[in-house]
Amino acid sequence: MEDETKKPGLEKGIQTDFTKSLSYGDYLQLDKILSSQQRLSGHHDEMLFIIIHQTSELWMKLALHELLSAIQCINGNDLKPSFKMLSRVSRIQQQLIQSWSVLSTLTPAEYMEFRDKLGQASGFQSHQNRLIEFALGQKNPHIIAVFHHRSDLYQTMSEALHQPSIYDAAIKALAERGLPVDKAALDRDWSQSYAYNESVEEAWLAVYRDVDQHWDLYELAEKLIDIGSQQQNWRFNHMTTVERIIGHKTGTGGSTGVTYLKKVLDQPFFPELWSLRTKL
Repeated sequence: MEDETKKPGLEKGIQTDFTKSLSYGDYLQLDKILSSQQRLSGHHDEMLFIIIHQTSELWMKLALHELLSAIQCINGNDLKPSFKMLSRVSRIQQQLIQSWSVLSTLTPAEYMEFRDKLGQASGFQSHQNRLIEFALGQKNPHIIAVFHHRSDLYQTMSEALHQPSIYDAAIKALAERGLPVDKAALDRDWSQSYAYNESVEEAWLAVYRDVDQHWDLYELAEKLIDIGSQQQNWRFNHMTTVERIIGHKTGTGGSTGVTYLKKVLDQPFFPELWSLRTKL
């Protein structure tokens, strides 16, 4: 009888026959992913440009997956599972922030070699980036007009625009714990960006002044402030990278480029979680 242990690969515990099982590449659909980098120019550095944006979109997909699940947990008054999800979002944001340092190795002269091939394509059109902003409470009803050319994306964006954000869910949790919150902050037009409310600040101040009694709300607040801070860091690195590569030129999609990116830096997330720190 043939000694099975002498067959190639088996002596090292390595499987060699994948005809009846799923392989690594099949599971991850690597053929699709690794064949999706189609350069429109012959320039070497266009590969960098494509891969940075593709991987960023994958990280954003995971961030959205975690954010939307966290919102469900908070709405269900089950805060603890959301903490792990929000910690993961923060780590994802760090990956996204770091990606700008890789893209910044692209010089202005190199980018000009293929920029004209991009047509009207622009990061301004990233629907996942907009969905993240919506989930964090910054809404702009006019922005979804960018997606009119894709009825499926337009519907997705419109639905997300009218959903409460994670901060709205957190404010609802404050009220459900008996902390006084104005009705205007609890029942508002979800399609509009969240604006500062004094009663919400007072509620968060009560949480921070009695951490032992409100520990889970306190931890939620700190998770949110971490995400808000990371998102601002991402915006800043985005702005400086764009300025480094194209200066103050108009963006490929017609946006004002660096001027617009500097403007949004003045729009922080979760305003009361920042303002309360001065009053503690």
